[in-house]
Parts: sequence; C-alpha cells; structure tokens
Amino acid sequence: MAESKSHAERHADAGETFKCFAPGVDPERIAANFARRQGALGSMAYDVVGAMWSRPQLNRRDRSLLVISVLAAQARDEELFLHTRNGLRNGLTPVEIEEILLHVAAYAGFPAAMASSRRVDAALAAHADIETLPDRQAAQAKSDAERDRDGADVLRSLTGRAEAIDPAEGLAMMTTLAGEVGVGAYRWALGEVWSRPQLSRRDRSIVVITILVWLGAAEELAAHVAGGINHGLTRTEIEEVVNHLSLYAGFPRAVGAMRTVRDVWARLDAERTR
Repeated sequence: MAESKSHAERHADAGETFKCFAPGVDPERIAANFARRQGALGSMAYDVVGAMWSRPQLNRRDRSLLVISVLAAQARDEELFLHTRNGLRNGLTPVEIEEILLHVAAYAGFPAAMASSRRVDAALAAHADIETLPDRQAAQAKSDAERDRDGADVLRSLTGRAEAIDPAEGLAMMTTLAGEVGVGAYRWALGEVWSRPQLSRRDRSIVVITILVWLGAAEELAAHVAGGINHGLTRTEIEEVVNHLSLYAGFPRAVGAMRTVRDVWARLDAERTR
C-alpha cells in the first residue's frame, strides 16, 4: 500500500529537493514564483516533481542520470541545460554526462544527440565558468575484430551468460535477428558504446532503459530490463526509473513500460521455478 502524506509533508519533501536544485535560494520563494508565473502547472511542478526526487528508491545521482538521458533523447533545451548542472551537483562528472550522449545517438538517433550536445556543452562551460570547453579525444579506433570481441562481452553480460560468447557467434546471432541493423547494433552499440569504461554497465542500463521507455519500444525494453538485472540493478530500482519517467515522458509511456517490466518479472520468476 502506498504511503499517505499530507500536502504539507509532500511540500516539505519537495523543498528538500529544490534546496539541491537551487542551492542558497529559499525553496518557498521558488514555490511562490512557480505558482505566480504558471498557476496550477507551476505549483504542481514544484510539489509533484520535488516529491518524486525525494523518494529513497533511487539516489539523486541515478535520478539525474535518467533525467538527463530522457531530456537528451527528447532534444530539450532549457530543461537539459538546467538538469546538466543539477547532475553535476548530484555527483555526475562531465565525462559521465557526455557519455550519455553516445547512447542517445545509438538509441534515439544522432540528430537528438548532436542537438543535446550543444546544450550539455553550454551547461558544462557555465558550471566551470569558462567560455569554451577544452578539446576532447576521439573515440578509440577499433578494428571490426575488436568490435566483435567487445560486443560479445557486452552481449554476454546483458544476457547473463556465465560462459564467454564467441565473437563470430555473437555477430551471427545479431545478423540473423536483424540483418545489417543487427551488425550495426553488435559492432557499434555493443562493441563500441557499451564497452567504453566511462560509465559502468549498471549506469548504462539505466540510460538505455530510460531512452527505451521514452520511445515506447516494448520489445527492446524487455530485453534491457532483464539486462539491467544482470548488470546489478534491483527490481525496485528499475521500477523506480519507470515511475520517475511518468513525470518526464508522461503516464501513457510509463504505464506501458511498467506492464513490460512486470511481464519480465513474471518470466524470470517462471524460469527460476522450472
């Protein structure tokens, strides 16, 4: 049964969140400003969003990870700028935030990733109080054999297999599944993006589950929910990712995603009892 709180209690929880969102600013000033400028929308944004961020099922770093992911997949503007800066306050590093954009490119497309990169860059520069960010390094140049090797290891961890997957076997599996799209998914998404060390595989599962919820991609979501368990996420954490996304992707997407998640739990439980 869900906990029942008074409005005053939920408003107080929201205040703790906005202390983090806007350090040094009285949360009640923020609440009053939201209501004055946007009426019911503003007051709900303060109370509902603030209370969601205060829930203990995910820490604030994880919540920033998923919110930046969904806003980047949506190619938002002002909100992505603000949440990038909030993510830095919540413990994400600039490198980790930039790494999210690679998954956005792979799962939501390069146009969204490139547009979001410009907003992320602006936020990182503002946070560092500099005009221009230093040059970055290009991705590691990998041969197809190296991409196949690394893709096989990611496929192994996603599927929870104890034994190694032969790289050629993994490529054949993905090719049979989706033709040339499968080759690209195996060699690039798995063999290059997923295999990078800048984010843990647990974090990458949060990012990818988030993007798939936003896209409404139920079949892919089911595979990555199971993969998230194999990467160390708990069922409670995965359900909380979906719950949080009800505010950033809308309830229809979140409800559909939760049905998919619960179907995965039922399948895993059935497999365990065989």
